[in-house]
Amino acid sequence: MDHYQIALIVGSLRKDSINRKLAHALTRLAPADFSFTEIRIDDLPLYNQDDDSHQAASVLRLKSEVAAAQGLLFVSPEYNRSIPGVLKNAIDHGSRPYGQSVWGGKPAGVLGASMGAIGTALAQQHLRNVLAYLDVPTLGQPEAFIHYKDGLIDEEGNVGEGSRKFLQTWMDKYVAWVKTHNNAGDHRPAA
Repeated sequence: MDHYQIALIVGSLRKDSINRKLAHALTRLAPADFSFTEIRIDDLPLYNQDDDSHQAASVLRLKSEVAAAQGLLFVSPEYNRSIPGVLKNAIDHGSRPYGQSVWGGKPAGVLGASMGAIGTALAQQHLRNVLAYLDVPTLGQPEAFIHYKDGLIDEEGNVGEGSRKFLQTWMDKYVAWVKTHNNAGDHRPAA
């Protein structure tokens, strides 16, 4: 495969989200054969199984964009020791109706940033549990529980000097993870 399209899912809706800043800075560490499209999740209705037979246009868009991707990158805050409701809502929409999930088989990376010292550790574990059920092979190591502080992202939106080596290593492992799963024939897009 010559090019890898990655669905970038940020679990925060906040305009000045530190996780969105981190997500966009991370994408700059990827090689040229990777491109990232942030998947919009702020316009999805609340998931209701009654709507499975007539999904909203925003849900169909989400499912189409995820289906077209060769990998997933989740960057999310932690709310009340778990994933934000808006992220779970998006995951639920993409997994339904039952048997028609767009998530399965897509290699994923999970990380997040927080002002707190545990840096989204519990949210990431909850997200990994959900993704495991959905048959999403998720990069296990290195884990990245980012304590967001001054200098993490510089004025130009790049990863700061103090974290660049660690996050470059994370991105390199993620890239290898995506390539391994795609080269094994898992979820290549239809020709």
